[in-house]
Amino acid sequence: MYDIIIIGAGPAGLTAALYARRANKKVLVLEAKSYGGQIINASNVENYPGIPNISGFDLATNMYNQVKELDTEIKFETALHIDEDKKVTTNKGTYQAKAIILATGAENRKLNIPKEEEFVGKGVSYCATCDGNFFKNKVVAVVGGGNTALEDAIYLSNIAKKVYLIHRRDNFRGESRYLSDIKKKDNIEIILNSNITKLNGEDKIESIEVTDKDNNTKEISISGLFIAVGQSPKNEIFANLIKINDYGYIESEDGVHTNIEGIYVAGDTRVKTLRQLTTAVSDGSIAATTAIKELRRDE
Repeated sequence: MYDIIIIGAGPAGLTAALYARRANKKVLVLEAKSYGGQIINASNVENYPGIPNISGFDLATNMYNQVKELDTEIKFETALHIDEDKKVTTNKGTYQAKAIILATGAENRKLNIPKEEEFVGKGVSYCATCDGNFFKNKVVAVVGGGNTALEDAIYLSNIAKKVYLIHRRDNFRGESRYLSDIKKKDNIEIILNSNITKLNGEDKIESIEVTDKDNNTKEISISGLFIAVGQSPKNEIFANLIKINDYGYIESEDGVHTNIEGIYVAGDTRVKTLRQLTTAVSDGSIAATTAIKELRRDE
């Protein structure tokens, strides 16, 4: 019997484990892939308070080692099912807990074109607020049609020399107020009815090829490509039990409790307005301390 099982070893899950172990709770962390979540792929992190510059890999490794030094049990297994009685079934076994924290995160949707993964950290980014400052006075492109893409274009227009905003449809899904702001920017060029079909470059991205609906292709020289075509939360296995919205995110009225007593949520996997490293660790600490408090209440 564990006091708390945490599903996910990204920043939210590791922070929750840190707080729970420091409260002397018996904790099991389950992670399907590798520790660190999305942050492990960031070449540089410059917006984490107190650490001016660190690679995402180093920061994630520091978090992981800090949790391991507290003798936290971490198993690299894939959670397949959870029950209302706090039983977790994985691809290797079954575990019982008094409380569960869901911190499975979300994955950035990809364009699924050649060299996309190869150029991550070498010009390709999924987070303008994380990596925008690396492209000061350079030419960049943003692809997407929702609020995130529009906000990214506005944000980058204050940093980059020029921003291409590329969308596959003839109109944007994002809010009109963002589009109004974009149209006031002299250094944002909108390209509609077009898809990015090729990334060019050797060691880093140097240009993109954009193909329109009539199959006409043009090459655009850029230094950075910001992909904002949405995220995919990994909550399908919880859908039989946990309340999830139409986009797959876990719903929570207060940001920590799910609809099932004793099952909590933290990080990018939940409905929230800002998905950043700082909000993930905040969620993790709140979920853990809330679970600890309520476990003590029930003892």
